Amino acid sequence: MPKAAEIKIPLSKLKVGMTIKLPLSWTEHPFLFNRIGIEKLAQIELIKTLNVSFVYLISGEHLIVKETVNESPKPQPTPEQIAEETQVFVRKSIRLGQQRFIKGAADCRACFSKLGADPEGTYRSAATLVEELMDHLKETEQPFLSIVNAGEDISVNQHGISVAVLAMMIGQSLNMTHSQLRDIAMGAIFHDLGKQKVPDIIRRKVSHLSQHEANFLKMHPKFGYDMLAKSELFPESVLDIVLHHHELHDGSGYPDALKGQQILLETQVVSLANDFESILRKGELRSPQVALGYLFKYRIKKHDAALVSTLVKVLGIYPPGTIVRLSNGVTAKVMVTSSDVKAPIVLSANTEGKSPKLQFLAEDGLSIDRVLKEEELTSSLIKSLDTNSQVSFYFSTL
Repeated sequence: MPKAAEIKIPLSKLKVGMTIKLPLSWTEHPFLFNRIGIEKLAQIELIKTLNVSFVYLISGEHLIVKETVNESPKPQPTPEQIAEETQVFVRKSIRLGQQRFIKGAADCRACFSKLGADPEGTYRSAATLVEELMDHLKETEQPFLSIVNAGEDISVNQHGISVAVLAMMIGQSLNMTHSQLRDIAMGAIFHDLGKQKVPDIIRRKVSHLSQHEANFLKMHPKFGYDMLAKSELFPESVLDIVLHHHELHDGSGYPDALKGQQILLETQVVSLANDFESILRKGELRSPQVALGYLFKYRIKKHDAALVSTLVKVLGIYPPGTIVRLSNGVTAKVMVTSSDVKAPIVLSANTEGKSPKLQFLAEDGLSIDRVLKEEELTSSLIKSLDTNSQVSFYFSTL
């Protein structure tokens, strides 16, 4: 009988309850170890995203591997080895989120580009992108948010993906249905589609807009709605999100000055996610924690209070991208949220910006003392922690 590690099975045969070994180096996959006990379907779906066509079956429904008397027990990993492998695992998870974000933005751009010539193809591509987002949201039992780097100048497509991720996380926390989450994702992807009809000189203007320019920019929801509606392919709730994503709970939004429950719940969720993202892009408010504080202080009545509380739950007290001072005096950048809203996963570095490492605050017995402004950092820390990049969000695979 061949050794257990020599028994290959295709990915289609994977089942919960099996123990398998990946035919990959530990640097080529996001799991902590090559040997995996499959406890949930999300693990199977993650394995299917790897560049493999088979795995080695160790034990499972049709095979029980017994240790022989002569087989020596495998050495247990040391705490140092576990810590090192955990660092690698988290870094790979963050990189995977970055790769998925870039692909999502590229797929979104492709959808926009062919809408006029091939509306049916656009809908199919958008539906595929939405299903990928749904798969990534459901990949773990409790999804968290990870920071992704959007570069120097965030595009409409990158913004759409980041808003979709935030809105889907809010919807998930509210136990919204699968159908509602899909509509939220698709509506968020297309919510700024109408900006294609706004001249770049207005859309990219950094100085104050004239009244005429501001009024023209406010027409983008109607532009986007008309572009999608004429295809007669998109669900009504998706069209509603595109048309009304700037409506506000107090009735001060546009284009129809809707108020409170007049606004579809899915649209309210996207409106909130879009508002936070837009605040985050404003000059001095680029820190996610400062942007969240601004939302609380100046725009709390613009949104349903329960939705704002859910956004805080999703982002944590210190959202990804926030620069902080730890209780041991070290400077760090928040990378991934955790079940403890006050203790996210951070990337820390010494004063010279050297020896960056990921830290789990709850496990390391550390806390966050305060949020730092960029002017408080040395040039070495700014470079090491990459504080100049625009912050966007994606689902974490942790």
